[in-house]
Amino acid sequence: MKMYNKIMLYFWLITGLLITVGVTLKMFSEGFPTGWLKWRFYYLFAILCFVMYFLRKLMIRRMEKHLEFLESKEKEGKRSEP
Repeated sequence: MKMYNKIMLYFWLITGLLITVGVTLKMFSEGFPTGWLKWRFYYLFAILCFVMYFLRKLMIRRMEKHLEFLESKEKEGKRSEP
């Protein structure tokens, strides 16, 4: 599961970067005022990818803390039993 989480974490980051670069190149290739009006909405996809990256990163940290908590509880339970 850790490998899947790392792959998906970097997938969202790389996808967001590629979309940002691609939209910016298309915008400047068509000229600034016209290109900006035509391609500006595609930045929303890049923003969505970056939001997914940060949410996934947050959830991975929470999951790791929770697993550490469960391990500590399990160790405490074993110590208290005779």
